[in-house]
Amino acid sequence: MAYGTTKKEAVAKVEALVLRALADKIEHGEEAPELSHVFTGAA
Repeated sequence: MAYGTTKKEAVAKVEALVLRALADKIEHGEEAPELSHVFTGAA
């Protein structure tokens, strides 16, 4: 969960968190999902 002053800011924070989590998985030799499956969500 992430908060922001605007929806755009909150979404940017969530995207950054997801990318950090994916990088961590890759660094530890785990398989990461395709990005097309990661950045989908409700409007």
